[in-house]
Amino acid sequence: MPIHSHSDTVEPGLLSRLLPDLGIALAISVAAAVCITLVVGRPETLAEQLVYSSFIGVGAFFVVDLARLRLWPGPLRRPGQWGAFLLLMLVTAAVTHFAGTRMGGMLFGHPAPTLAEYPTTGRLSLVILTFFCLCAMVLLIEHRERLGRIKREHQEARLRAEVVERQALQAQLRLLQAQIEPHMLFNTLANLQGLIAIDPDRASLMLDQLIQYLRATLGVSRSESTTLEQEFSAMDAYLGLMGVRMGERLVYRLELPPQLRSARLPPLLLQPLVENAIVHGLEPKIEGGDVLISADARDGLLEITVRDSGLGLAAPGGSGKPAHRGGGVGVATTRERLHVLYGERASVLLVPAQPEGTIVRLTLPLETP
Repeated sequence: MPIHSHSDTVEPGLLSRLLPDLGIALAISVAAAVCITLVVGRPETLAEQLVYSSFIGVGAFFVVDLARLRLWPGPLRRPGQWGAFLLLMLVTAAVTHFAGTRMGGMLFGHPAPTLAEYPTTGRLSLVILTFFCLCAMVLLIEHRERLGRIKREHQEARLRAEVVERQALQAQLRLLQAQIEPHMLFNTLANLQGLIAIDPDRASLMLDQLIQYLRATLGVSRSESTTLEQEFSAMDAYLGLMGVRMGERLVYRLELPPQLRSARLPPLLLQPLVENAIVHGLEPKIEGGDVLISADARDGLLEITVRDSGLGLAAPGGSGKPAHRGGGVGVATTRERLHVLYGERASVLLVPAQPEGTIVRLTLPLETP
């Protein structure tokens, strides 16, 4: 049973491995024919030498390489196997030289030696030359195969490293994403607890909005990516929830072009930015203000803008310091998530809005189905 399994692994690739090897054997045989012609000093015999060398060299290497692939296919051989392999090459060199000489003689009409006439000093020297050429062919082929194995091992190691890196990045992203949800929920539940005693109707409305928000976010919060339409829907639900808390002090608008609805991006990417605009920009402002979330595409990049009319970057407690508030969520978290996913291809930019407020602009690669 193991013998049958070994045969199955060798046979399908045998011909595909043998044919390229024969091309190298032919090239070395041609080089040997040219050397012999130059040594004997008879350039007019070059064509005949090419035929003789091709018959002998390619025929000998075919036998040797076939035996190598069938009997010793592995890269490592024991000393006894090397001895048997060298003996096989020596015998093959003698047999194929004799057979090649007779075939060439029949082709060109030259007298071919019989087996009894064959052993002469000149012919034995050519047998030794054939043996060394076979050794050179085998060493060249095995060096090429060793380089191929090293290349494949490096590729496999790189692929394994990439898989481990992706798994580590996904774990890091889940950790960063997990920081967002409890922070928002704790704030909302704390406000809900305060409203229950003083304004039950408003508390009930806030609870309804919270349910709507959770319905919009829980389905995608554990996914690796979501659509821009789902992200905007989640932000619409979140701003509706904040609208219950702030009343008429909050006005918001979302602008999503239809052609960008299916664009892919990490889930809950906008929430820390929108939450930051509310908590640090609009809530501390007596008259409140408005929030605009918009999206655009240009030059293969997706650009998402969160603009508020709050206190601005320069004001104490404004949105210029989000990374140090709210348990570490905010612009810093978003920037870190984008860096993990896209590297230098993504960015988060904060600039003052005119006449007041803050603009946060996210730029990331545009990914569509």
